[in-house]
Amino acid sequence: MSTSAFLPSSDTAWLCIGFAGQALFAMRFVVQWVASERKRQSVIPAAFWYFSLAGGLVLLSYALWRADPIFIVGQVSGLVIYGRNLYFVSSAAPTSAAVQTAG
Repeated sequence: MSTSAFLPSSDTAWLCIGFAGQALFAMRFVVQWVASERKRQSVIPAAFWYFSLAGGLVLLSYALWRADPIFIVGQVSGLVIYGRNLYFVSSAAPTSAAVQTAG
């Protein structure tokens, strides 16, 4: 019995990567839902954009492996938006962030 029988095939590994990316991407909705429930209003916390970016990057790597141009374009487009929103979050005035967390 060879040791390669215990290692996942390339296809299996990439399927795991794809599912991991999808899980990261789905977590953004959980984070947003919990934050909104706590505030009793619609809130988009910074973690939403971090999960979006992480999930989008992992899903982009999966899309590249699959060589799926539609999936690739969709993920790249999303990454631009997530990155831009993280830029806005990081460049926000510290006083507005302090007010939001104090409320």
